[in-house]
Amino acid sequence: MWKIVSRMLGGIILASVLSFGVAAQQAEIEGTIGAQIEAFKADDFEQAFTYATPTLQRLFQSPQNFQRMVTTQYPMVWRPTEVRYLERKAYEGSVFQKVQITDAKGVMFLLLYQMQETDAGWRIAGVQFLEAPGASV
Repeated sequence: MWKIVSRMLGGIILASVLSFGVAAQQAEIEGTIGAQIEAFKADDFEQAFTYATPTLQRLFQSPQNFQRMVTTQYPMVWRPTEVRYLERKAYEGSVFQKVQITDAKGVMFLLLYQMQETDAGWRIAGVQFLEAPGASV
């Protein structure tokens, strides 16, 4: 009987630890994306650039190049009115976070953020559109 109770308690503890790890990861990933969006809203592209992976930073070379890309290709993340975090999945060393963003005109966009864990924490490795812009909200 004690063995069964011990295994059940062990299972509950393991599940709690794993659940806490997942919740912490979720909070860190959402925190990184949210902090970058807040930096965009403040036109602080130097700060926003710090949330990109080192690979993306090398690709863009400067916050000014990054700013041009964001403001022309991703204006909805530069000036969103609403950000909702949807499902998240891990795949080949990255975590993919689906984010629904509504722009100032009420158009919804579904974006997929590729996140990678670095020595500095979770960083954004790329963002892609999942579908064409939706209807007005």
